This record gives sequence, C-alpha cells and structure tokens, in this order.
Amino acid sequence: MSLRQASIENSAIREFVDSSVDFQAQVITDPSYTSSGNYSFLARLLSFKDNRNQFYLRIPIRIITREKIELLPGQLITATARVINSKERRVAALFIVNDEITAVTSASRWASSLGLIRNGLRDHSGDGDAGSLIPGMVLGDTSKQTPEFKEQMKRSGLTHLVAVSGANFAIVSSFVLWLMQFTIRNKRYRLLATAIALICFIALVRPSPSVLRAAAMAAVLIFAQASNRAADSLPALGFAMAAVVIGDPWQARDAGFALSVLATAGLLLFAPIISERFPVHRKLAGALAPPIAAMIFCSPIVVALSGYLSPMSIIANLLAAPVVAPITIVGFIAALVSPFAPIVSTLLIWFIRFPAGFIVSVAAFISDFPVLTIHNGFIGFSIVVAIVALLWLFKKSWKKSSAVILILIFSLTWIQRWPTGDWQIANCDVGQGDSMVINLGNGRAIVIDVGPDEQAQDKCLKNLGIKEIPLLILSHFHADHVGGLSGLTSSRKVGQVWISNNAEPAAQSRNVLSLLKKSEIVVAQKGMKAEISGVTLEVLWPEVDIAQFETLPGDGSQINNSSIAMMISTIDWSIFTAGDLEPPAQHRLLGAVRKVDIYKVSHHGSKYQDAQLISELSPQIAIISVGANNPYGHPSAETIASLTRLGTQVVRTDEDGAIAINAQSHHVRVRKSKSAIGLFYWS
Repeated sequence: MSLRQASIENSAIREFVDSSVDFQAQVITDPSYTSSGNYSFLARLLSFKDNRNQFYLRIPIRIITREKIELLPGQLITATARVINSKERRVAALFIVNDEITAVTSASRWASSLGLIRNGLRDHSGDGDAGSLIPGMVLGDTSKQTPEFKEQMKRSGLTHLVAVSGANFAIVSSFVLWLMQFTIRNKRYRLLATAIALICFIALVRPSPSVLRAAAMAAVLIFAQASNRAADSLPALGFAMAAVVIGDPWQARDAGFALSVLATAGLLLFAPIISERFPVHRKLAGALAPPIAAMIFCSPIVVALSGYLSPMSIIANLLAAPVVAPITIVGFIAALVSPFAPIVSTLLIWFIRFPAGFIVSVAAFISDFPVLTIHNGFIGFSIVVAIVALLWLFKKSWKKSSAVILILIFSLTWIQRWPTGDWQIANCDVGQGDSMVINLGNGRAIVIDVGPDEQAQDKCLKNLGIKEIPLLILSHFHADHVGGLSGLTSSRKVGQVWISNNAEPAAQSRNVLSLLKKSEIVVAQKGMKAEISGVTLEVLWPEVDIAQFETLPGDGSQINNSSIAMMISTIDWSIFTAGDLEPPAQHRLLGAVRKVDIYKVSHHGSKYQDAQLISELSPQIAIISVGANNPYGHPSAETIASLTRLGTQVVRTDEDGAIAINAQSHHVRVRKSKSAIGLFYWS
C-alpha cells in the first residue's frame, strides 16, 4: 500500500493542480448520481496535455461532471477538466469536467452484455419504491431509488439488503448448486460450475468491497467442500479478509468492507451467545440473535459514519427476512433472461413486486420510529465500542448492563438537546450544501437555501420548530442549494421566494418552480430591500443582467457567480451571505459591504475567495457549511487561515454539526449540535 501511495503522490499530474488539461482516461466504475447533483466515477488516467507537452501514464483518478452520461467500465473517454487535489487517498487527483465528455470507444461485448442484463432488470422492474428495490436487492443497483426511500431504508436498518453481500452469494450459490445436481453428477464439477457462476455474478454486480469480501468467503468455502475438509467459517473469514486486502490494500480503509466483516464476525461469535442466554423462548431467541449480533458488532462503524442507530431495525430485519431469498432468486433469473425474453422477465418481476412491496411497507413503518442519534466520528465510535465492551463483560447479567446503559443514554439525551434556549440564526447540517435559518419567532423563519438532502433539511427545521416560512431565498439553482426543497415544503407554508436571475441548470430550476407553485416568485436583483419582523435584507448581487467575466477562476461557473448576495441585519446582529459567489463577483462588492458579526463563507470555504472582501467584512463568526470528506477539498486551509488571522472564530458543519447562534447587542455565542457533552438524543 505504501508503494502504491508513493506512486500516486509522485505522479506527474500533481504538478498541474488548479490547471485545466485535456485528458484521455479509461472508465473503471459506472457513473453514479451524487447528492450534490453531480455524476461521479473512477477512471484510469492514460494521458493528458497542457499547452506545451503531452504526458503518458496510468494512474487512478476520480471524475466529476454535472452532465449525465451513459458509460460502462472499460470505455475510453476524452474531455477537458480542471485538476484539483483530492482527499480520497486511492486517487491521484480529482478532475472536474464542466464541458462534454466524449466516448472514444464503445464498450466491450462482455461489458455490453453485463450492461444489458443490469439495464434489463432496471427497465422491467417497474415504477415506485418496490420497482426500485428489486434491482437493488438482486444486483446492488440503487440508481432508481429516491432519496426519501433511501433514507427510509437507512433509518429502518434495511440498507444492507441493497448492498450485495455474503447473503446474496449464499442465496445465488445455493440456487446454482441445486440446479447443477440435475445435469452434473460429480460434486467437484458442480462446485467448479458454481465458482464460475459466482465469478460472473461478481462482474454483473460490480466488485465493490462487500462483494469482494463475500466472493472471497464463498471461494474459501467452495475449496473446503471440494477438498472434503471441514469448513470452519471463522478461519475462512480471516483468509477472506487477508486475500481482499492483499489484492486491493485501500479496501482496508473502506467502511463497507469493515461493516461486512464485522457483521459476519458478529454472526459467528456473538449470535450463539445471544441465542443461548437471551431470556425468551429458544426459537424466538434463535430468530432474534443474528440481527442483534450483526447490529451490535457493526454499530461502532455505523455510528461513526451516520451518527445514529435504529433499535427497531431488529424488528424490520425479522419481518423482511422470509422474502429476501425469493426476491433474490427470481429477480436473478429475471435479470438473466431480460435481454432475450423481456416478457418472461416482466412476468417474473410481477410476482416478486408483492414481497418487494412488503419490504417497502416495513421500511416506511419502521422509519417513523425515533432513532438513537449519537455523536458521529471518532467520539461516537469510541462511545459505542465502550458500550459493546460493557455488554460483553456483563453478558451474564443482561438486566444490570441494560439498566446502566439506558440510564446513561436518557441522561445524556436531556443534556444534548439542540438548540437550547433562545437562538436567532441557525445553520443546518445538510452535508455538502448550504441551508441557513433566521428566526422570526412563533415558529416562523427566513430560510436561505435548502441543501441537497430533503430529509436533512426537514429534520433540521423540525428541531428548530419552524412551521412557516414567510421568505425563502434560493441563492442559485445548483442541487447542493436547492435539492432539499421538498423537505422544506412537505409540511410548511412558504410565502415569497427570491431566486437568482440565472435559471441554469434548467432541470433544477424547473423542479424548484414546480414545487413552489403556490408561492410568490421574485427574481432578486441588486438594490432590492425588504424588512420582515425587524430583520432587514438588502440584495447586493446579482445585477439586473447576468454578469459576464473575462476569466472565471475557481469552478469557472457562471451559475455560481449569479448567486444572490445579501446583507441581513437587526439591531442585535448582522450577516453577509453570498451562496457560491466566486472571486470575480466578490471583488465587485468591495465598498458595498461593511463589517459584520457573521459571515456565511462563500462556496463552502473554497480556496477561491477575494481577500479584500474578507478583510472588509472582518466577521466575529465565520460559518462554513460543508460535508465531511467531500471530494472537492472544501474547506480550504488557506481560507480558514485568512479568517483566523482576522481573529474570526470559524465553525464548520462537517466538524461541529448544525450550528445555532444567540446574538445580543452584537455579542455572538455559538451552540454546536456536536458539542463535547452532546452525545445522545432520539430523533
């Protein structure tokens, strides 16, 4: 791994960071839609050139583009991209493509055949959540699933059903072995045929970490059966872990791989103990033991990533378990026949839509129950490890250990409430996006942007007690600022809406306007002013016409530079907020801005900031709304350094969570949802 890392870090492409290059690359993974409204995929960079020289090499990169493109692994592509540093250790750089990507070669027959099978199952599975669940359960294809349904699956603890794992391999291999007995008598040949079928299955579902771990486990078990040795599952798991990590060292850092290994370890080590000592009927204990054991062993990683656990997920898994195998087997057959017998495929899928609909109903029902939210990251991981260790140490006394844990959780739940007391300004934790809330009292608020995730947006507004929004301001139409709109409009009345004069991207603006049919739409422009419940708003940008710039540093986005920039103030506090405005437009605001208490830092703390503007603002507090481990390298260390040199306190949602601010007479105090003492709460 060190050798590979050294090779990546010393690649020639590192010398061209922050430059534009023409490149050729080979696609490694299918393009996937991200919550920020982009398409992302891994590729192998083969060559690139600047104005003078051309370079040839073979290194992994990640490509992000706003335009949807149909690509399959193995295809060669060309494009022009801006090169930036990436925090993703397994790639040499991040390529941001703002123009068109050109496919130089067609997909191979093998890739095309696999693509036909995947697309066939996706196309014939039908509409609705049940139709989107089937390709997910069979092939791990979640492209049809809505964000709302993904959140329901996540909150109910059923997400593992759409991540191809050991369970899928067990079901498929058992089915293939059963078929082989009618045509092949020799056991070893049957196992060989099963192994070939599983290799094809890996190619079909794509070699993700959990798939490779499950495949390695299956290979070990097949070998053990072929050699007539007793199949010891725990050494098989150890061998599988070693084989996967040796083959691809970066998977040792992958959370999906860790979760799949821990789930299997829980079933092997802890499930028998629970089944034997759980104080219920033996058959019921046997049914409860596997999901409980898997959840307990996986919980430290789950909390570190998501920040919450769903105790009701045990019930959800028990209800869903009987229909998983039928959906997987029948769906697998439907996928295989879809390219040449679409009618048969449609008929088979019609049968399994009923059990798939049952799982959808279970997910919707269980997701309404509160989940236990715990401080995510390393702190949450450490807390849950301590709890699991406590359960293990006191496994002979379930009542005492359970009582201690419940008292601890409910005590800290009361302490952790967010926001506590009075607040005037809040910044929601919506991941890689923006959403600010200004309190008008009595459940009313001004909201500026709604982030990319409707579930996160709705949850934040519920926590803040917001039921009515007299004014909604959407700085521009990029998905990370407007994608969560349905979470805001679902149960709240929206009065007037201010929007940018640049309606691009067209798909996003059309969706926004369709959701806001009952609201008054106003195109914001420089010079507009308004006052609502003692809050004064003054629009400083954009100008009447869409501004043109000779050069566009940063993301080079005309859309970003059409963001609404405003001064917002009361007798107690003042804010400057400007969406994703970049340096050329920021520079034109010099002289129009003044010293403020709070600065919502433009473009998630990107390195592209106008230093003079920051100096003129000289804020007490700088809020950076940004997602953890985002691929853009936000926020920039340079931007944070520029702010701290002015004596500004910098708070950021990726580390501090949602932020609530109490401001009296221009004295500003911050309350973070990820505070040191805030560890547990039910949400």
